[in-house]
Formats: sequence, structure tokens, C-alpha cells
Amino acid sequence: MGRGKIEIKRIENATNRQVTYSKRRSGIMKKARELTVLCDAQVAIIMFSSTGKYHEFCSTGTDIKGIFDRYQQAIGTSLWIEQYENMQRTLSHLKDINRNLRTEIRQRMGEDLDALEFEELRDLEQNVDAALKEVRQRKYHVITTQTETYKKKVKHSQEAYKNLQQELGMREDPAYGFVDNPVAGGWDGVAAVAMGGGLAADMYAFRVVPSQPNLHGMAYGGSHDLRLG
Repeated sequence: MGRGKIEIKRIENATNRQVTYSKRRSGIMKKARELTVLCDAQVAIIMFSSTGKYHEFCSTGTDIKGIFDRYQQAIGTSLWIEQYENMQRTLSHLKDINRNLRTEIRQRMGEDLDALEFEELRDLEQNVDAALKEVRQRKYHVITTQTETYKKKVKHSQEAYKNLQQELGMREDPAYGFVDNPVAGGWDGVAAVAMGGGLAADMYAFRVVPSQPNLHGMAYGGSHDLRLG
């Protein structure tokens, strides 16, 4: 028994539609290949599936572009002329915009003003004043932001310095030492106690006198002051 007649309409099921497309695409490509071989014809086929996938076939010895060129010659028209004209119009429009922008920039810099009428000059002046106002506002904003940032950095540095001073003040103990110090009548040992971080105002000197009388007046390799290291 022969196959039943298939109604030609859109297949609603996406999976069935894709399977049918794949099978019939293969059949069309096979027929085109056979036509090329049997009849020495030049055949070109371009296909896009519903998912946008591209397939093509072209006879051996030519390409798709060659087929389209022969087609344009045969019908006496160009497939690209409309697109080319649109591109030319777009290019011309962009050139006009670019020229106007360049002219506006030069005028804002005080150039090419001779051709402007009074109204145009007044509008230009208003635009420049508005732009200058925006620039100044932005400048003041930047200055204010930077000033606040610097103030915070200075405050942070001051706090770190105070903390460091407190830490050093808690860790330091009075230091003792000897330094050579000549005094009237010879060399005597002088002991110095440095208090409060080694400041001169907090240094106290003491004369060291030997307990044995026969050692009085002897030098101990030079007298010494006790100071903070």
C-alpha cells in the first residue's frame, strides 16, 4: 500500500518540525546534486532552519557569489544597490553630524565666530556660561572631597602619633649610666639619673664618693654621668 497523502501545513510540534526539516533538507540537497551531475546545471541553495541554522549547496566549479552575480546579470538589476544607497545616505548623515560637532567645538573655543548672527552668538554665550557653571561646580566638589579626605588622613595620623607616644611612655623606665665629666679639683665619679624619657630637665646628678679615705681623689677612668640610652 502506498503512503497516505500528507497535508501541507505548519507542523506545530517543534521536535517533529525539526526532524521533518532535516529529512527534507537532505532530500533537496540530494536532488540538487543529481541535477548538477545529470544536466550539467549550476545550482545554488541557501536554507535557514526555524532555529536560524544555516545550510547551503552549490554546484561544483562555482560558488554562491558567482551564482548571485549571474542572477543579477540575468534579471538586469543589483541585489546590493539598495543597501549600498542606504549606506551612502547613512555615511553622508554621519559626516554632517561630525562637521557640525567640529564647528561647535571650535566656536566654544572662540573660533569661527564671524559667520554667526546676534541670536546665535547669544545662544553660544548662554551655552558657554552653563558649561562653565557645571565645570566650576564639579571643581568645587572635587576640592571639597579631597579636603575632607586629607583632613581624615591628618586626624588619623595625629591619633596614631598620640597612641605611639602613650605606648612609648608606658614602656620606658628610668635609665642609669655614667659619663666622663671633669669637675674642679680633679676627676670625680658623677652619677646621673635620667627620668622622664631622657629630657635634660629631668636629669639628676650625684657625686660618687668612695667610702675609703685612701681612694678619695682617684679617678675611675673618668667620671661618668648616668643618662638615658
